Amino acid sequence: MTWCNNFVTNLDKRGYLMDRVKRIAATVIAGVFAIAVVMTTIEVYAAGMGTEQEVSGAAVLLNDYCTRIANGELLAKDPLLLMQGDDLRSSMEPDEEIVTGPATEIESAIRDGEHIRLNLNYSRLGIADVSQYLNVRKEPSKKGRIIGKMVKNSGCHIYNVKKGWAKIVSGKVSGYVKAEYLVMDEEAEALAAEVGRDCVEIMTDSLNVRALPSVTAPIYSVCDTGEEFEIMNENVDEAFLQKIIKKEDISDEAIERAGGMDYLLEHMNEFICIMVDDDYAFVSKEYVREQFSLKRATKFKYDPETGESEGTYGIVSYAMQFLGNPYVWGGESLTSGCDCSGFTMLIWRHFGRSLPHSSSAQAGCTTSVSDPRPGDLFFYGSGGVSHVAMYIGGGQVIHASNHRDGIKISNAYYRHPLKIGRP
Repeated sequence: MTWCNNFVTNLDKRGYLMDRVKRIAATVIAGVFAIAVVMTTIEVYAAGMGTEQEVSGAAVLLNDYCTRIANGELLAKDPLLLMQGDDLRSSMEPDEEIVTGPATEIESAIRDGEHIRLNLNYSRLGIADVSQYLNVRKEPSKKGRIIGKMVKNSGCHIYNVKKGWAKIVSGKVSGYVKAEYLVMDEEAEALAAEVGRDCVEIMTDSLNVRALPSVTAPIYSVCDTGEEFEIMNENVDEAFLQKIIKKEDISDEAIERAGGMDYLLEHMNEFICIMVDDDYAFVSKEYVREQFSLKRATKFKYDPETGESEGTYGIVSYAMQFLGNPYVWGGESLTSGCDCSGFTMLIWRHFGRSLPHSSSAQAGCTTSVSDPRPGDLFFYGSGGVSHVAMYIGGGQVIHASNHRDGIKISNAYYRHPLKIGRP
C-alpha cells in the first residue's frame, strides 16, 4: 500500500485531491489491482508526473472510473484511475454520495461450474424488468427529456434511488429511470447469470468479419470498434464448420479463396464464430475481447427540435413504439414478431408507402442517397443485400436484428452499408 499512498499524496500536492477522496481511492485501488499491475502502474504514473502536462479534472474520478468499466471501456485490472473530461459529479445533487467500498464484480454468478465475468463491474447492479423498453431520462421526472433506452434485461449501475427514481449509468448513457422497473442487488446478480450472453467486443477500427475462419476468406462485413456480437462458437471444429458452410451455402470457390478446407481446419481455432444480425460469421481472436455481457442502454439521439419536418419525426416516433419486440423470420407483425424487411415494410406501409417483403427487393426500389434523413433505409450484406434497417437520425438505425435481440437500435455504421435508400 506504500505505493498507493505515495501515488495519491503526490497527486494531492498538485492540487487535484482532497483528503477524503484520497482515502477512498487508496481503498478502492487496493481492492482492484493485482501486484503485477501495481508495478506497471507505478512506472506509468511516475513517467507521467515527470511532465508538465496538466491533468484534466480536479479529483480522482471514482464515479467516472465506474462508468468507464460499466460501458466496457476499461477492465477492473486496468491501471487508469485518472480520466480526462467531464465528471458525472457535476450532474449530482449536493446531498448525493458516490457508492464506494469494494466493488462486486458480479463474478459470484456461477454457470457450468465456472465463474462468469460480466462486462459490467458494479457496486450496485440493476437489470431492466420490462416487456419492451425502459426510458432513461435527463432529469428524474416523467417530463424529463428521453436520452436513452434500456430494453428488457439490460444492465446498469445504480448510483442511488431517491423519490422513486434511480440514477443509473448503462453503456454510455447516464440518467434516471423509474426504480420500480429495475431488479436490484442480489436478485439482479442471480438474474444476470441467466440473461447474460457470451459476446465479443470489437477492439480495433473497421474489423473485417469473414464468411469463413481465414484472413483470405470473403469479407462478410466491416464492423466498427466497440460493437458487440454474441458468440455462437468459440471452439470451432470440423463438424461445426461443415454445418456453417451448408447453412450459408458457401461455394467451393469461396472455400478455395480462403485457402482450401485443409487450411481452414488448421487455422479455425484462431477464430470465433459470432452472430451478425441473423447470420453466422467469423472474427479473429486477436482483435476482439471475449466477455460475458448484459445488454446495455442505447443513447437516443434523435431530437425533433433539430429542424426535421413533423411528418419525418412521425415515422421515427411510430417505429420507436416497437423497440424490444420480437424478431420472427418471415413475420409481419410489429407486436408479435417480424424480420428486418418485414419491419421496414410495415413501418412505411403505415405512412402510405408500399415496399416488398425482401431486403434486396427494397434496395432495388429505393433511390440511393448520400445524406440520410430519418426514414431512409440502410442496406447491409456480403456480396448482396441481406439485411435492412431504418435511419432514425443522430447516426442511428432501428431494425429487427435477430431472435436474441429483437427490434433494437444500433449505430448506423455498425456494419458497412452497401446502400442507403430513400423510399
